[in-house]
Amino acid sequence: MSYWSQKNAVVIGGSRGLGLAISQKLVAAGANVVLVARDEQTLASVSTALGPTASHIKCDIKTQSEVDALFEQLKARLSHLDACFHVTGKSARGAILDTSADDFHQLMDLNFYSVVRCSQYAAEWAAQSNGHLVLVGSLASKTASRYLGAYPATKFALAAYAQQLRLELADQGLHVLHVCTGPIKRDDAGRRYDDQAADLPEAARKAGGGVKLKAIGPDWLADRILQCCTRRKKELVVPWKAKILFAIAQLSPDVGDWLLAKQTKN
Repeated sequence: MSYWSQKNAVVIGGSRGLGLAISQKLVAAGANVVLVARDEQTLASVSTALGPTASHIKCDIKTQSEVDALFEQLKARLSHLDACFHVTGKSARGAILDTSADDFHQLMDLNFYSVVRCSQYAAEWAAQSNGHLVLVGSLASKTASRYLGAYPATKFALAAYAQQLRLELADQGLHVLHVCTGPIKRDDAGRRYDDQAADLPEAARKAGGGVKLKAIGPDWLADRILQCCTRRKKELVVPWKAKILFAIAQLSPDVGDWLLAKQTKN
C-alpha cells in the first residue's frame, strides 16, 4: 500500500505546473486531494479529470477573508489533514533600484504573506496527523541573482519562515519541507518577462535571470518532493550542486558573487 493511500492533501496552486504534477502523483498514490487556485473553470476541469478522489475550492490566497473561508470549507470537508503543499508563487524581472516598494509589497503578498496566511491554519492541523507542510521556494531562497527585481527577497523570507516553523513545530509532529528548486520547464520559458525585461540585458529574459541551469521537469520534481515527505527531509535543493555555491557564498561573499556572475549568461 502506498504511503499516501487514504491520506488527505491540499495542494495550493494545484491546477497547473508543478502543483498539477503533485496533485496527479497524489491521486495516483491513493490520496484524497483538494486543489486550490483562483481560476474556477480550470480547477473544475482539472479536478474532474483527476477523478473522484479529487475536488477543488476556488480561493485568492492574497485575500485574508478568502483564506479564512477556504479553511472553513476544508475543515467541513476533511476529517483531518495529512499534507498541505503551497506551490503558488511568481517570479519577476527588474533592476533592483528600479523596483519600487510597491513592487516588493505586491510580490511579497503572493510569495510570502500568502504562505503565512495559509500555514497559520494548515500547520497545526497537519501536525495533529504527524503530517507535512511543503513550501515551494526557489534557488533564489538562498542566493540572489541579478535583475530578478523583488523575487529573491520574497524567497529569502520564505526560507527563514520555513526554518522557524521547523524549529517551533517539530515537537508537535509537523514535518516542514522547504523546496529550493531551479527553473521548472514550461512552454513560455524565455518569453514570460519580455515586457519587464525590455530595458535589461538579454539574459534577464531567460529562466532564472540567465543563470546556466537545465530546466527541471515538473513530474520528476513532484516525485522527489513526495519522496522527501515520506523520508521527512527538511529541505530539497535541485540541482544538488547548488548547495556548493550556497556554502561558498556563506564563507566568502566575494567568491560566491564571482561564481554566480560566471554562471550567468551574457
